[in-house]
Amino acid sequence: MIRIADVRRCSGADWYEEEGSRFPQAVRLSLVHYGRCLYRVGNDKLIVEKGDVLLIPETVPYYGKSIPTVTHEQFAVFFHTDTTAADELPLLGIREIVKLRPVRFAQIAQRLKETFDCWKESAPYKEALCRGIVLEQLALLNREWDGRSRQDSRSELAELMKSFIHNHYREKVTKHELGMFIGKSPNHTAVLFRETTGQTISDYVHTARIRAAQSLLAQSQMTVEEIADYVGYGDVSYFYRIFKRKLGALPTLYMQPRSANKL
Repeated sequence: MIRIADVRRCSGADWYEEEGSRFPQAVRLSLVHYGRCLYRVGNDKLIVEKGDVLLIPETVPYYGKSIPTVTHEQFAVFFHTDTTAADELPLLGIREIVKLRPVRFAQIAQRLKETFDCWKESAPYKEALCRGIVLEQLALLNREWDGRSRQDSRSELAELMKSFIHNHYREKVTKHELGMFIGKSPNHTAVLFRETTGQTISDYVHTARIRAAQSLLAQSQMTVEEIADYVGYGDVSYFYRIFKRKLGALPTLYMQPRSANKL
């Protein structure tokens, strides 16, 4: 079903990797254990931070790198699949990058660390042992992706919508886009989201954008205007208003750690 090619622990402020540079035609499963880093897939940039899991199909070109002055650690598993893999685990049949924030993050992180430790050893059957652990984690991720482990369908749909927003917050996300994603009418989608999360779709999107902006303000060299545009606000004055409403302060206040880091 799958064949492990390598298991790595990537860390530091100078990490860089691009598709095919290590293992051509290999699927990449990565989990960020702490910190944050940047991936670029086509024209899209993804900030990936602690709690995130990425599954990058072998056909998707990408590169990943550290964010200047920001350290991180991630466990990465490179593996090849056969023609039956998607039948067993539909997640492996998706032809685009998948970003998840799994509920069982701590468990999956521990198991991938065990996979890394096992892979480093020169012990018999290490590939079989690692393959078993990775398959277990892929199955758990697949359950969270398709919702089969959830009895409450409303909660399931809410988690799917929140995952969609975390993946697409830089784009236009309204009840119409979410409704198409979960197969419900726009009005039903809006009511369902508000009742299950206690927030409107718009407010949740703003929160996701401002959280990303907050990190970039403190830990990147981008200007306020660049960050506003990056997280989805074409109008920088509107970005200022939303930022002040959410955090009670102006964006420039969160840029102060940059100056401290230069001292």
